[in-house]
Amino acid sequence: MSTLIVICQSGGKFSSASDGSLSYVGGDAHAISVSRETKFDELRLEIAEMWKVGTDSMTIKYFLPNNKRTLITISSDKDVQSFLDFHGNSGTVDVFVIKNESSTALAADTPSTTEAMPVPPRKRSTRKRVVQQEYPLNVTPVAQAPAPAFLSSASENPGQFNSLATVPSEIQSDGQMKRVKLWENCITGLHQQFNNVCEVRDALRKYSIAQGFTVKFKKNDSMRVSAKCSVDGCPWRIFASRLSTTHLFRIKRLNEIHTCGNGTSTDSHPRASKKVVEGIVKEKLRDSPNVKPKEIANQIQQEFGIELRYSQVRRWMEAATEEIQGSYKEAYNQLPWLREKIVETNPGTVVSLNTREDQSFHRLFIAFHASLHGFQSGCRPLLFLDTMSLQSKYQSELLTAAAVDGNYGIFPVAFGVVDVVNDDNWHWFLVQLKSALPTFQPITFVADRQMGLKQSISVIFENSYHAYCLRYLSEELKRDLKGPCIHEIIGTIIGYLYDAAYAPTRDAFGKCIESIRSISPEAYDWIWQSDPGNWANSYFLGARYNHITSGIAESFYSWLAELTALPVIKIIETIRHKLMELIYTRKVESDQWVTRLTPSLEDKLQKEIINTQSLQVTVSDGNTFKVHDIRSAVNDNDVKIDAWVCSCGEWQLTGFPCLHAVAVLLHIHRDVYDYCSKYYTTEAFRLTYSESIKPVPTVDKPVLGESSEVQVNPAPLRCVSGSPKKRRIRSSGVVKRPLHCSRCKGEGHNKVSCNVVS
Repeated sequence: MSTLIVICQSGGKFSSASDGSLSYVGGDAHAISVSRETKFDELRLEIAEMWKVGTDSMTIKYFLPNNKRTLITISSDKDVQSFLDFHGNSGTVDVFVIKNESSTALAADTPSTTEAMPVPPRKRSTRKRVVQQEYPLNVTPVAQAPAPAFLSSASENPGQFNSLATVPSEIQSDGQMKRVKLWENCITGLHQQFNNVCEVRDALRKYSIAQGFTVKFKKNDSMRVSAKCSVDGCPWRIFASRLSTTHLFRIKRLNEIHTCGNGTSTDSHPRASKKVVEGIVKEKLRDSPNVKPKEIANQIQQEFGIELRYSQVRRWMEAATEEIQGSYKEAYNQLPWLREKIVETNPGTVVSLNTREDQSFHRLFIAFHASLHGFQSGCRPLLFLDTMSLQSKYQSELLTAAAVDGNYGIFPVAFGVVDVVNDDNWHWFLVQLKSALPTFQPITFVADRQMGLKQSISVIFENSYHAYCLRYLSEELKRDLKGPCIHEIIGTIIGYLYDAAYAPTRDAFGKCIESIRSISPEAYDWIWQSDPGNWANSYFLGARYNHITSGIAESFYSWLAELTALPVIKIIETIRHKLMELIYTRKVESDQWVTRLTPSLEDKLQKEIINTQSLQVTVSDGNTFKVHDIRSAVNDNDVKIDAWVCSCGEWQLTGFPCLHAVAVLLHIHRDVYDYCSKYYTTEAFRLTYSESIKPVPTVDKPVLGESSEVQVNPAPLRCVSGSPKKRRIRSSGVVKRPLHCSRCKGEGHNKVSCNVVS
């Protein structure tokens, strides 16, 4: 066994059957490859990045073969090897990524497979308080509460939490009450366990807000947390420390008695700390990465009664995003490391990285071996080139080259990240693509004619073809046409333009163009000057299989537009994950197919066979046949079987038998499948997805400050959105007032520039 495909499942639930066996229901799944060389830390990091969780906040489990009753935990390199030993003869195996319960839940209260060690039951009914008052955080402020609330100075008491907003004492809804109760139970009793010190601090902040008192830290470091009630003389105390050899924290001492009235002696309205609100912003950003600052501010106002300035939320969102996703600036400096790792883990992959003279990022090209192999082994020689803007604080654009598989599915071949879209970067991208496909047959490229690609394609890929994208061509036509009523007829003209592009014969093309001339002679002339040989089926010399637009890759890369700004290395890693999932999913699907053609083409063929019932076939001359439709008065179609040619033109365009060809083949008892292009077969589809993309371990990824040497600086900052200020341009009919000199009374200059000596 070289590698084992592991299906990582998370987000679902285990259910128990009557015989005690367990089954996993719901959730999502991702696929990764695991081999004998895989270390536990690498596996854990790969899964953590996949599910966007911390490595210490999840547990990896699996079932033994033929045993669905016992879950086995993977927690070391030895466990990984045992896992491979148990499932060495399996093609795929499921593992379950179980997110550890939050620090507010204990094993004695909620059964969980993620608990690492037994924890004594928590104490909830033995609390002793002289005064018990609850101050809910998530309510709309009452009239006497200060609004808006702003941050107080950190110098007032460095041991206490900085206050941000007054928390009112009335409850507006059941949802708000639930949140208050949840925070009230952040500290549940002695021996409560937390995953790390950050969880301890966060729990203390929320607990103090819900219980209505202020916490003051006595000790607060990576090994221990000791805190007390801020009111002098109040005996409330807590002490938690880290368990040896782990990152886990446990409450070792706790005095739950308050004699201060839960903090009301210092402030009748407890205040939410800055850290708490920062945590709320981070949680909301993690749940909804595309949320806007104003939306978060409104949600916090509605849920917690805390008013925040837009600038505060935006600043915290930027800090939280960088904490979650990593540094935007440092991500560029990690690109050389990523280039080496991709090539190391995926031999045959082509990766090129260029910087400018000042070491700022210029461009990056990536073509995975699995994509190159799949394109050359099972895809039509047809590539779609397109661009897409990336959500980033620095200038970055995505260049894509994609193909189509035998089931009409998008198959990404290569992609690049550049600082700006221009002719030079496209030329460089095509040079890299050529180096990755050195001996491939002539290719047809479908792309915008305005991107400067026409010359580059003809120079770099000799004997290849450039088909103009009709979507961009129609947009050009809209811009160039002038006239008072053009907006009323432009839709009809564009419709005829598409009909002309799809027309399989020149006669059909001519009829569409004549229809346009009857509407707009200007549009008619424009179309003839737009090189129909590069976009019309009837004039195009290459093979583009009836594809006339280049935006086919948008269906794969569209998720990028929905993401918030990501560091460049995260963008590349996310694309790699998507490609890995795409290849694996389609490979598994195709293993279940039993037809010679892919499902889409098989369905199309069966429909054509049914529709041939109204056709009559007669022999014209040798291998030439005439096909007549008894239900229509249209002219007969001539079919040449050996040449794969029909007078309707469709067979030549697509490589798939048209209705007339199918009728002839059935008439002479030939196998229709033998006359379909090999690219539509299930065999070719399986070859397309026969290679897999391997994971890239991140255990040795360089971190900020690890090396003083900077190899790649970020690209320039992206320009601020919004319309630029325009200079006022005077109309030709307005005469500019001439200058008059107050010294010499002359024209054309003023006193400052006057040469007359006074």
